[in-house]
Amino acid sequence: MLQIVRGKALCVGDNIDTDRIYPSRYIELTCDAAMAKHALEGIEASLPPRLASYGILVAGRNFGCGSSREHAPRSLKAAGIRLILAASFARIFYRNAINLGLPATTVAPQMEVHEEDALVVDITQGLIMNLTRHTQHVCGAITGFPADVLASGGLLKHLRGTMMNTHELQ
Repeated sequence: MLQIVRGKALCVGDNIDTDRIYPSRYIELTCDAAMAKHALEGIEASLPPRLASYGILVAGRNFGCGSSREHAPRSLKAAGIRLILAASFARIFYRNAINLGLPATTVAPQMEVHEEDALVVDITQGLIMNLTRHTQHVCGAITGFPADVLASGGLLKHLRGTMMNTHELQ
C-alpha cells in the first residue's frame, strides 16, 4: 500500500449513493476497464474519462449509501481513483473499498478543499497537505487490519498471503 497518495481533488457532495457512483444499468459488466468507463457517470456523464487525472475523490457525508454491490468502489479504483476522503461513509461501501484495496478515510466535514486542488495525503499518519491552498488538515489514519488489507492489495490477497504463511509454518 502506498503510504503517500498524491493527486488532484475531485469534489462531490453529500449522500452520493452507489447508483450515482456506478449506475445499476451496467451491473452486468465484469471487466474493470469496462466498469471504469461508467464510474461517477450518475453524477456527470463527462466524468469517467477524466477520473484518472484527479486521483483523489473528496466527498461529503454518507458517501456510498445505497446498495451493497462492490461495483461502486471497484469502478472508482479501475477508473484511477487512488484515495477517497469523505466526511462519512456508508459502512458497507467503506468495507468494500478497503476489501478491494482502495484506501478510504474520513475528514472533517468543514475541510476546505476545492476542485483540482493538489493534495498530498499520508494515509498512515492521517495528514493532508493542500499544496494549492497551502493548508494542512487531518484525516483518519488507516492503521491495523484495514492497513494490512490495503498493504496486501485487498482482502483476497491478504487472506491468500496469510494462508500461505500459515501453511509454510506447518
